[in-house]
Amino acid sequence: MSRGSGKGLSLKDKLDGNELDLSLCDLNEVPVRELAALPKATVLDLSCNNLISLPSDFCSLMHLVKLDLSKNRLQQLPLDFGRLVNLQHLDLLNNRLVTLPVSFAQLKNLKWLDLKDNPLDPVLAKVAGDCLDENQCKQAAVKVLQHMKAIQSEQDRQRQRKLQAEREMEKKREAEQRAKEAQERELRKREKAEEKERRRREYDAQKAAKQEVEKKTKKETVHTRKPASNSRPPQPPRHKSSWSRSVLRVLLFVLFCILCTLAACKLTELQHQPLCVSVNTLYEDVVAALQNHKTLQNMLQHNSQQ
Repeated sequence: MSRGSGKGLSLKDKLDGNELDLSLCDLNEVPVRELAALPKATVLDLSCNNLISLPSDFCSLMHLVKLDLSKNRLQQLPLDFGRLVNLQHLDLLNNRLVTLPVSFAQLKNLKWLDLKDNPLDPVLAKVAGDCLDENQCKQAAVKVLQHMKAIQSEQDRQRQRKLQAEREMEKKREAEQRAKEAQERELRKREKAEEKERRRREYDAQKAAKQEVEKKTKKETVHTRKPASNSRPPQPPRHKSSWSRSVLRVLLFVLFCILCTLAACKLTELQHQPLCVSVNTLYEDVVAALQNHKTLQNMLQHNSQQ
């Protein structure tokens, strides 16, 4: 195997007691599986290699007590780096680290730390300080752990606040949903009541109309069954009555004219006029006819009595 992967190395040959020196091996990645097979190697030196990052399973090497990663090109550490809870000595000199993972606060046994020659965040750089001697490196471990614990606590508080805010928001949404459902139920109830009232009014109107029709039908039946004697005789049309009166007036006028003519011909000097002579003659003929008619009636009446 290639030397760059580290898998071609004979790790057992490099193991000296509990120390495993893999420095200056031109490694591009860490042989985690082979290291996990050597739990006695509690001191691991990976300095002066070409490591850009550590695999996430590197944090399973929880047997490590001392770790040297100096003079690599590490840009960040795994997020769960804090799983290495037995780690006491950590050398990260001359890498490209800017920040540390929050889980770094879990390295409760860390006693020595070197972060020099890294482009650290200004706040973290100030906390870490210099590691020019043993005492400063020990202080750096204590201060960085305190700083990371503060960050972790703040993140936990933020997480709790966020969780609380989410719970409050969820409660608010549930309350709004309940209010909306109650409003919808009330609306449906009101609409149902209005529909019921509308149908009741329609029923009452239909019933009233039916009763009115039955009442009208009954009244018409009663009027139809009344005797004809109780009904008034039909009145003659007005135009017929007016025509009869007009004829009567004409007849009366003619009779009046005849009487006037007869009187003039009988009582005035006009009786010798040809017209009056004719009138008088006609009058006498009529009178004689009427007398003969009266005589005939008397004879007929006398014969009938016999």
